[in-house]
Amino acid sequence: MSDTTKGAQLDRSRQVALQVQQILRDRILRVELAPGTVLSRAVLQTEFGVSQTPVRDALMRLQEEGLVDVYPQYATVVAKIDLGHARQAQFLRLSIELEAVRRLTQDSPEATADALCEILARQRAVATPETHDRFDEIDREFHRHFYDLMGLDRLWANVRRQSVHLDRLRRLNLPMPGKMQRVLSDHQAIIDGIRSGEAEAAMEALRKHLSGTLSIIDEISTAFPDYIRR
Repeated sequence: MSDTTKGAQLDRSRQVALQVQQILRDRILRVELAPGTVLSRAVLQTEFGVSQTPVRDALMRLQEEGLVDVYPQYATVVAKIDLGHARQAQFLRLSIELEAVRRLTQDSPEATADALCEILARQRAVATPETHDRFDEIDREFHRHFYDLMGLDRLWANVRRQSVHLDRLRRLNLPMPGKMQRVLSDHQAIIDGIRSGEAEAAMEALRKHLSGTLSIIDEISTAFPDYIRR
């Protein structure tokens, strides 16, 4: 996809550069802006109705996250998905969420399972190709609940910042046949393990779930050969 203009609306009472960064970040994470897409500063200035400075600052922040590559005096392009970064993010999430699930299974299995069931019911209702954006949002809500229950909201924010390349891989994987149903099945298995009070079962279900996308990286790479940096 090469068109970067979406007619975005900015809140002029808030810092403009941060808003431009967030809008572009969301488009990159949703793979609306594919790796290799040129981000023209002039086009972005026109779209957002801003001067050069906020656009420059937004692109610098995206560069710091590894989401764009800036070639001085030439172009700024959407970066390829960094597989090494994605693997590190997966390791981070596994380390934190496995321990959270273990503790929650021991301390509050029924309450935790009930809360996750409510989230899962909403996710099932949007398990269609037309609503996969909402499906993905609720998927994050499901996992965020572990952090919320453990009082780890700041840690969740850090995990989200570290997971940008993993998120992009997941968005490539999500539309593939059967992926949504596998996610729902995995979530149900996690809930069942928690409700039963069997920490090992819940943790094994979570481990399988969080390893899903990277376990088929060769398939994703074949489908999107120009998107991934190994």
